[in-house]
Amino acid sequence: MSTKDFIEKDYYKVLGVPKDATEAEIKKAYRKLAREYHPDANKGNAKAEERFKEISEANDILGDPKKRKEYDEARTLFGNGGFRPGPGAGGGNFNFDLGDLFGGGPQGGGSGSGGSGGFGGGIGDVFGGLFNRGGATTRTQPRRGQDIESEVTLSFTEAIEGATVPLRMSSQSPCKACSGTGDANGNPRVCPTCVGTGQVARGSGGGFSLTDPCPDCKGRGLIAENPCEICKGSGRAKSSRTMQVRIPAGVSDGQRIRLRGKGAPGERGGPAGDLYVVVHVDAHPVFGRKDDNLTVTVPVTFTEAALGGEVRVPTLGGPPVTLKLPPGTPNGRTMRARGKGAVRKDGTRGDLLVTVEVSVPKDLTGKARDALEAYREATAGEDPRAELFQAAKGA
Repeated sequence: MSTKDFIEKDYYKVLGVPKDATEAEIKKAYRKLAREYHPDANKGNAKAEERFKEISEANDILGDPKKRKEYDEARTLFGNGGFRPGPGAGGGNFNFDLGDLFGGGPQGGGSGSGGSGGFGGGIGDVFGGLFNRGGATTRTQPRRGQDIESEVTLSFTEAIEGATVPLRMSSQSPCKACSGTGDANGNPRVCPTCVGTGQVARGSGGGFSLTDPCPDCKGRGLIAENPCEICKGSGRAKSSRTMQVRIPAGVSDGQRIRLRGKGAPGERGGPAGDLYVVVHVDAHPVFGRKDDNLTVTVPVTFTEAALGGEVRVPTLGGPPVTLKLPPGTPNGRTMRARGKGAVRKDGTRGDLLVTVEVSVPKDLTGKARDALEAYREATAGEDPRAELFQAAKGA
C-alpha cells in the first residue's frame, strides 16, 4: 500500500463507522463485513473479493492504535486528496499535487531522485518519518535469531523423573570477524533498495500489497562494501556450542519441547530464536507407560489367585509396594497402585497399573501333582465352559 493510498482512502467509510468509533466498534464492524464479503461465501464474485480486500486493509489500519493515530494525523495534515493552504497562499485556493510529494510526479524538474519536485526521498523526508513508511529516516531493524531443532534420547527412568542433558548444537550466529556487520571494515551501508528495512513491497492489486525480503540485501537491510572473507558479507557464521538443557519430568516419546530464547542469537539487538528438542525414550525391560500411568505385569501362582494373598510389586526408582489379591482373582485382572506413575504437568503423579498373570508350573513334584489330582476329582462336576456353549447356541 502506497503512502498516497494511506492518506487518500477513507477507511472509516469503508468499515461504515464514525471517526470517533471505539476499538470494539471497529472490530464488530470488520467481523460483520468480513463474513458478508469473504471469498469463501462469494466464490467467483470479483467485486466481493475486492470489497473484502478493502475491508481487510481498513481493519489493518484502524484496528491498530498506532497505525490509526498515524492515519488520523496524516488525514488532518493533507485533507482528502491534496494539501490546501487556503486563501492567501500564493493567491487562491490551489491544490498541491500529491503525486509530486510521493515521487509520482513528472520526471526531470527539481532535485532528488525520480523528479519529486525537489523533495528528495518523498514524504518521509519532508515530515521526518511521521508515518515510518520509508524515506531517509528509516533505520535498520533488529532481527530475531533463527529457531533451532535438536534431538535427545533418554532412558525410560530419565523421561519419567526428568534429566539435565548436554546438547551440542550448530547454528548461525553473528560473525566474530566482522562483529556481525558483514563488512570487513565494520562499516556497511544502508541498502538503497529497501532503505534499511530488509523488505520490499509487492503489489497484488486492489490497493493491497505484500512484503518480501529485499533481494539485494537478503533481508538484512545492510550491504557490505568490502564483504568479510569469513561470512561472505552475510554477517552470520556457523558456530557450535554445547548447552546443558533441562528436560522436564514426565516427557513422552516423540514429544517436542520448546525452550524460548535458546536458539540462534539475533542481529542488531534482536532477540534470540527458540530451541525445539524432540525427545526419544528407550524402552524399559519391566515397565511400560499409558498416558500418565506406568504399567507392569506381575506373575502370581494359581493358589495366590484362587485363595488370595499379598503380592509385592516393584516400582520405578522406589521401594516395592504390597497389593492384596482377593480370593478368586482372574488372570489378566488389573489393579492400581496410586501415585506410583509418571509425573504430570501439575507435579502430581499418575498411578502404577498392575496386571496379574497366573503362572502355570511346567514341572510338578509328586506331592503337588497328587494335590492337583485331588483338586480335579473334587471339582469334577464343574464345567467352566458350560455358559460359553449355551451362549453360542443362543446367538
